[in-house]
Amino acid sequence: MVSAKSRDYSISSNYRRVASSIAILVVLLTVCVTWNSCIILSRPDYRLVTPKSFFEATLAEDSNSVESHEGGHVIKLVHDEVSEAEVEAEEAASTEVTELVPSQTESSESSDSQTASSESSDDSDWDLYDGQWYYDSVGPLYTNNTCPILSQNQNCQGNGRPDKEYENWRWKPSHCELPRFNATKFLELMSGKTITFVGDSVARNQMESLLCILWQVEVPENHGSRLMQRWIFKSKSVTILRFWSAWLVHHTTEPFSYVPDGITKIHLDVPDETFMQLAPKSDVVIFSNGHWFPKRSVYLLNNEIVGTQLWTPPPENDQPMKITTTEAFELSTETSLTALATHSNYTGLTIVTSYSPDHYENGAWNTGGSCTGKDSPLMPGQVVEHEYTNIMHDKQTTGFYRAVKNRTNKSKLKLMDITEAFKYRHDGHPGPYRNLDPNKITKRSPKGHPPPQDCLHWCMPGPVDTWNEFMLELIRREFEGNQNSAF
Repeated sequence: MVSAKSRDYSISSNYRRVASSIAILVVLLTVCVTWNSCIILSRPDYRLVTPKSFFEATLAEDSNSVESHEGGHVIKLVHDEVSEAEVEAEEAASTEVTELVPSQTESSESSDSQTASSESSDDSDWDLYDGQWYYDSVGPLYTNNTCPILSQNQNCQGNGRPDKEYENWRWKPSHCELPRFNATKFLELMSGKTITFVGDSVARNQMESLLCILWQVEVPENHGSRLMQRWIFKSKSVTILRFWSAWLVHHTTEPFSYVPDGITKIHLDVPDETFMQLAPKSDVVIFSNGHWFPKRSVYLLNNEIVGTQLWTPPPENDQPMKITTTEAFELSTETSLTALATHSNYTGLTIVTSYSPDHYENGAWNTGGSCTGKDSPLMPGQVVEHEYTNIMHDKQTTGFYRAVKNRTNKSKLKLMDITEAFKYRHDGHPGPYRNLDPNKITKRSPKGHPPPQDCLHWCMPGPVDTWNEFMLELIRREFEGNQNSAF
């Protein structure tokens, strides 16, 4: 017979065992919940804050820290005055976004282009050019007063432009961070190397932007000549070159067949010998062109006239032409890129800046076209598609991918596809502020047309500085072999 004391002890032991089991279960559940939470929190969250939710959250925290325009469509992040080191540290950790202007790049490449794309780049899962514009009051990396080599035509503030907000809009990719340009990092990556810009005045625009940014940390030596511009940053032995080559292929104004002297003849299958002399010796080559193809010219393939632009052959020589202006752009792109991609001594990185959109309204540059009064990027749904711009972009892209498939050496080809994103930046051009003429806004021709405006090139500082942020990220990934963006 079990005593009452033994029975009480047995019951007490059972209680302790049950309690211990419950405690163990609680601990296990806690560990599981904590582990799952860590996994969830460790996943990158690429969701962008919408203007509405950002405005409501920020306004609730500090009503003095934001400024709303037009019912909350534009929200500005006001940075406190802190040291440059603190700003850089904050940007390295995270860049707060404010007004977001989306831009979606449509993917319409053929299967051949997709194959070539995968061959040309190992970053297909990480799109720099799909993103949004946001306003950041930190401002540009230089001013028109701190860059002595800035061309007067792009010195919008020096030429009297009254607004400055166009300088503060930055690009935010949808699935990664694009750091502000780090001049010291660029010089380190390019130590002992040469970067060459080849193209028309838009290529010059980008090169001058790069020089202005680098000028803030080191003043380069000018070793230029009539043939090319050459700047050397002695601290890291970095050389920056620029060749003028509007078509990227051989061209001449000498008489040819029935085409008289003075008409530009463009040999679409012969690369420009000027840049081919030195470009293969470069470590990075940047191509940027396309805006001279509408000019009067004649196109040749295999020394045969295959097309004309703004020039009509004599009646006795008139015949159907095989090549249009946009097709000429495609062929010249393929020819010039293939020349580098098959050159036995070239192993560098070639970056092709896609066709830069203009924003002329109500006419062309010489017929009263204007971009006056544009002080912020276009919002979603406001972009007016220009068929010519889209065709030129598509033709250039086709020529690029063909060159990728033609590649026989160890060089790399990258397409820096800025076209879609920069359709939103109608605010970034000089417009009437392309010179110091005090009558630039009101002065008109005898026929009543206003003076020509510049709605093609970009103010400096301004949107073109973003091109060099793209460029630096491509160079960093190539030279460091790291997909993740982290300076």
